[in-house]
Amino acid sequence: MKNQPSSFAYSSPAQKSENENSSTTTQPWYQNLKYLLVGIFFGIVFVKSEVVSWFRIQEMFRLESFHMYGIISSAILVALLSIQVIKRLGIRTLGGEPIAIADKRFHKGQIYGGLLFGLGWAMTGACPGPLFAQIGTGALAVVVTLLSAVFGTWFYGFIREKLPH
Repeated sequence: MKNQPSSFAYSSPAQKSENENSSTTTQPWYQNLKYLLVGIFFGIVFVKSEVVSWFRIQEMFRLESFHMYGIISSAILVALLSIQVIKRLGIRTLGGEPIAIADKRFHKGQIYGGLLFGLGWAMTGACPGPLFAQIGTGALAVVVTLLSAVFGTWFYGFIREKLPH
């Protein structure tokens, strides 16, 4: 099937540079199943490595164990190396599109957002990544955290234009 342009439209030149990593092609729904399989695999890895364990997360914030810090540090190292390989070898997406990683500018709001994120992570014992894996393990109380994350994302989108970016 021939790639077709997506219906995503830029509303302003500033928005275009902000969303330059957006895909310009669409694909049939069944081709997205590969992402579902990777997500399931990733969830299993999270559960087996105890990344989704509330107790492990609490140990991390209490500075009682290196377990989570080791996992996070190795994830940062793998991401750093992967991005360098992608940039240096000019690797493309599965659809053949070039991968462009935009430079990020520092803003003091990132500190406030990081503190708010860390506070929520410490209080709930969950960051957004493993929420579904935690729910899958039977920790149904995490549904409240998921709904709160969805509401927070919606609220940010609602007030985004009023915030100093």
